[in-house]
Amino acid sequence: MEESTELTVSIGEAAKELGVSVKTVRRWADAGKLRFERSPSGHRRFYLSDLKRIVPRDLEALDDRITINYARVSSHDQKPDLVRQVQVLESYSSANGWQFETIQDLGSGLNYNKKGLQKLLKRILSGEVGRIVITHKDRLLRFGSELVFAMCEEFETEVVIVNKSSEALSFEQELVQDMIELIQVFSARLYGARSHKNKKLIDGISKAVDEVK
Repeated sequence: MEESTELTVSIGEAAKELGVSVKTVRRWADAGKLRFERSPSGHRRFYLSDLKRIVPRDLEALDDRITINYARVSSHDQKPDLVRQVQVLESYSSANGWQFETIQDLGSGLNYNKKGLQKLLKRILSGEVGRIVITHKDRLLRFGSELVFAMCEEFETEVVIVNKSSEALSFEQELVQDMIELIQVFSARLYGARSHKNKKLIDGISKAVDEVK
């Protein structure tokens, strides 16, 4: 049997040639999208001639993993903002030609147990999510979003933040927002989300914060 004379490269060299991660090359190879042979030591070797012809975007187009838009607000009073987030996210995904689903969440950015967030994380862990799209970084979590981003990197899930330029808050501003969200949660439990006492307390706190700024 005649031995192949085609030039082959390692998986690391293949990733560099294509401009993607080693994990992505491995995933494409496992899915049969990239030819490879095994070296005597058992390592994958990829055909350089194939890599020269391939446009990574073409392989990504064959990737049937879903895009998930994630929108969140802290309270029922912010429902109009939730509607706006969904419109922005779905318009953005549609414009990019992505097949998408949208998850909507209601709850504090300090709450790790929100139903929508838990659903999103389970989908990422299952490996079926190719991309998540959010309007701002803190829509996932006020603190700890970096942990979610690290999980996305591990499972090769791209994170797209639509409004990067308008998300920069000072540390003090973030603390104020977190404090107000916590008070809203406990006040709603104590008095009821729609009660006069709850509204009066939140309005008073908001006014005090504005006066300190």
